[in-house]
Amino acid sequence: MSSKTPRIQHALAAALALALSSGALAQSTTGSLFGQAPAAAGETVTVTSDTGLSRDVPVDERGRYSAGQLPLGTYTVSLKVGGKVVDTRQNITLKVGAGTEVSFVASSAQAMEGITVSAAALPGIDVSTVDSRTVVTSEQLARLPLGRNSEAIALLAPGVVNNGGSFKGPTGNSLVSFGGSAASENAYCVNGFSTTDPLRGFGGLSLPYGAIDQQEVYTGGYSAQYGRSDGGVINVVGKRGTNEWHFGTQVLWEPSFARADQRNRYFENGLPASPKAGQLYSPDSKDSFSSTTVSAYAGGPLIKDKLFIFLAGEYERQQGNTVNPVSGFTSTKPYVDYRYNEPRWYGKLDWNITDSNILEVTGASDKYETSGTVYGYDYQARTRTDRIGGDDNIKTGGDLWTAKYTGYITDDLTVTAQYGKLKSDDYDAPAGYAPDITYVDGLTNQNPALNNGAPRGNNQTVASLSPAGRGNRTTNTRIDITYKIGDHTITAGMDNQTAKAIDQGTITSGPGGYSWTYGQGDPNTPISTGLGVPATGGFPNGAQGYYVIQNINSSLATVRSTQRAQYIEDKWQINDRWLLSVGVRNDQFENFNSDGDPFVTQHKPQWAPRLGASWDVNGDATFKVYANAGRYYLGLPLNPALNAAGGALTTSQYFTYGGIAGDGTPTGLLAISPPVAANNTFGQLPDPSTVTTKGLKSEYQDEFILGFTKTLGTKWVYGAKATQRILRNAIDDYCDIDLVLAKAQSLGYDVTTSSNPVSCWLFNPGKANTFNLVDTSGNHVSVPLTNQEFGFDRLKRRYYALESFLEHPFDGTWYARATYVFSRSYGNTEGQLRSDLYRESRGTGQTAVSTTQDWDNSYIMVNTNGPQNNDHKHQLKIFGYYQITPEWLVSGNLSVISGAPKPCLGYFGPDREDPAGYGNSYHFCNGLPSPPGSHGRLPWVRQIDLGATYRPAFADSKLAFNANIFNVFNEQRVVGIYPNGESSPNLANPLYGTPTARQLPRYLRLSANYDF
Repeated sequence: MSSKTPRIQHALAAALALALSSGALAQSTTGSLFGQAPAAAGETVTVTSDTGLSRDVPVDERGRYSAGQLPLGTYTVSLKVGGKVVDTRQNITLKVGAGTEVSFVASSAQAMEGITVSAAALPGIDVSTVDSRTVVTSEQLARLPLGRNSEAIALLAPGVVNNGGSFKGPTGNSLVSFGGSAASENAYCVNGFSTTDPLRGFGGLSLPYGAIDQQEVYTGGYSAQYGRSDGGVINVVGKRGTNEWHFGTQVLWEPSFARADQRNRYFENGLPASPKAGQLYSPDSKDSFSSTTVSAYAGGPLIKDKLFIFLAGEYERQQGNTVNPVSGFTSTKPYVDYRYNEPRWYGKLDWNITDSNILEVTGASDKYETSGTVYGYDYQARTRTDRIGGDDNIKTGGDLWTAKYTGYITDDLTVTAQYGKLKSDDYDAPAGYAPDITYVDGLTNQNPALNNGAPRGNNQTVASLSPAGRGNRTTNTRIDITYKIGDHTITAGMDNQTAKAIDQGTITSGPGGYSWTYGQGDPNTPISTGLGVPATGGFPNGAQGYYVIQNINSSLATVRSTQRAQYIEDKWQINDRWLLSVGVRNDQFENFNSDGDPFVTQHKPQWAPRLGASWDVNGDATFKVYANAGRYYLGLPLNPALNAAGGALTTSQYFTYGGIAGDGTPTGLLAISPPVAANNTFGQLPDPSTVTTKGLKSEYQDEFILGFTKTLGTKWVYGAKATQRILRNAIDDYCDIDLVLAKAQSLGYDVTTSSNPVSCWLFNPGKANTFNLVDTSGNHVSVPLTNQEFGFDRLKRRYYALESFLEHPFDGTWYARATYVFSRSYGNTEGQLRSDLYRESRGTGQTAVSTTQDWDNSYIMVNTNGPQNNDHKHQLKIFGYYQITPEWLVSGNLSVISGAPKPCLGYFGPDREDPAGYGNSYHFCNGLPSPPGSHGRLPWVRQIDLGATYRPAFADSKLAFNANIFNVFNEQRVVGIYPNGESSPNLANPLYGTPTARQLPRYLRLSANYDF
């Protein structure tokens, strides 16, 4: 009988943990306590936090107690009989979203998420959750060699990889991809408040590194409380003040002398017409970089047990120089001496109004400010020349504030309410702007007979202009109610968000509102059959294929959206071993154009069911089997309102030329085409009722997970899981106007481009759609097209993964975790982005979220089925640390990631045609079909980062010195290339295969910090 008692007690405690799980997850900024006690009359348990918050909870007739939705912190748990303390457990640390077991019938207390409260036993497995997530604590952040932002921390989680399109967030952080999804499909939160960029979904805000208490990285299976994501969720929980004052400061330095040289890049596929330095494309080895960061924090009581404050600030300065490539959008800034400032701050005020009522107020700021000086550069001698002017003064990032109330109405009823605002800026003041000079690009494609073999340009470094007030505004309101009734814990709530993009877009710089781009093609092959641009050979000065393009761009607008959601979830404790989680979320989305008229209205229920189960196989939290199935909706970002639903003006006119002026502008011009636009972008705002197809459905994805976690002996934990994700629906734009108008005319409707001034329609690709058009008499008519009439295959993006892990929890000496993921992401779409579609004109993949060139016409979707851009078959990650002595600790972080598919794009078909006006972007390579994955893979990316920490005993371990070496072996593997095999029909593109991005070179980071 006695041998069974511990297992029964564990089972009861685990069952209690399962009942608590929804309470802990209601805002994912709290934790919970539970456990067993000898059942006796008048018995209670008192939990007291390090802020003085105290709650008395009863012990039931089976000896169980629970306290849910507790603020994170350190707790003392006391068992009372008749009001007298008979036993106490101290220094119990909660983990976000998890239950921590503190029992009085056993000699040890265990924390569900791997935290050992008493180091006498291996921590129990968290049988209270059905999601897939990684939680990184402040202690781990201080010990591991990591980048100092939320995305870098998220890379520790299995299935999370760096994006392949050089996409960055508002403060310069490289975005990440979860489970094969596009880098724009994630959600970001700080203390429960959404900080996701509303314009494109490009990241969120980061806290000062020392202000992070814990960071959750959800990779799947998350609760109905979360939505607006079919990638992953990054939830950062900041620190709070306690009843003891704590202060600290830190200085970090990344010296330029300890940074390896970046490798130069060269033209990989021949030479341009007017090369500046032969094969050299970019002398990256001449770049330099150094960084200094200072930070400080203070936290403690303003009124003991009642009012607490925590403040943290961090200021990073990066400086150095960049030598830009010989061509592209940065070529007018050959050499830049730069200075980047990144100020961040975080503040939190906690008020324990009573033990049953808590108010939290959070403020945070994350900014990115750039400035510099532009110089000329001699690419042959590789030396800096004269000063040209100032670089742009750019200010991005934002400020947030949020307030949250928590009321413990009864032992069974908890209510939380949260409201907050986020203001972000996108300010760009061109310091070197010369309003009387026209911007000129493509200098390496100039006719060498007209420039004496030396490309000619000018000092205009600014290609486009934007308003000073450009930015975004977001508000978020949440209300959550949790009620425990019997074996059920029911949570319900609402989650509403409004967003506005202010003065977004740009206009072309210069005196005439246009710029020039030089090009070269085969003189006997039409430049674009789809746009009606002929070959140059039949025109004066066109015999050798040289031409120039006059570009006009104007796309300024203020747009907004609303996103609302309601959810309900029931965690049902079926018995001591089984938990069933059943929930549903209902999302509604609405988007408005620049006139304030709605063009997307998705108010009908969009039910997102969530079903999960957890089985504590042995009843003692040593073996857990879990499963999860869910649907996840993603609202349309604001960006499509600026193009597909906006009145954007973007035209190109082609000329031959007979001379080149001293400022690089063409002379002797002869127009060989009128102004053309591939997508009818001639500056007219369309009727909002005609912008989308009828009954437009939101993007959504279904996900299925089955896994297990098990202890291995007394020191280890291991597990595995299988995941499948299926993208069921997407939104993109369709731009083959001629096909739609032809179908309308076949139905007897008199419809023209003048009566329908749309550039593209938003639609659900891969299925039948019905267009709402306006005829020449002003009447609305319906024009249906089947998927066969579109010429498309069905939409497909499928991801499956087999994941395994092995972990040694920290035992006072060492910690280690290893994960391996085998995965495939395949189909005919990446999702909202095109990571592979690099352009010199922007320096990244295509950023037109939900309006990429995919699905624009049937031609662009030929040969698109295969492994997609975020497909990395193999991912191995190992990280950990070892406490050699009380003074010395060493750490390491290894990642080995297989390469993404290598792209090759070109003109359409064996005759190198351009049927849709998309130039060299079709899935053909040198006239042959070129589906994704048919040209092999980019290289494996291997990186080892090492660290060492010294805490001298004479300073009572308050002083620490740290050294981290990143990319120890200086691998510098290629992570992206220019994808276009031909620059014009039958003319090889010298840039094809040239790296667009590499791993950062080896660098050293030194730091010293003092905490007291």
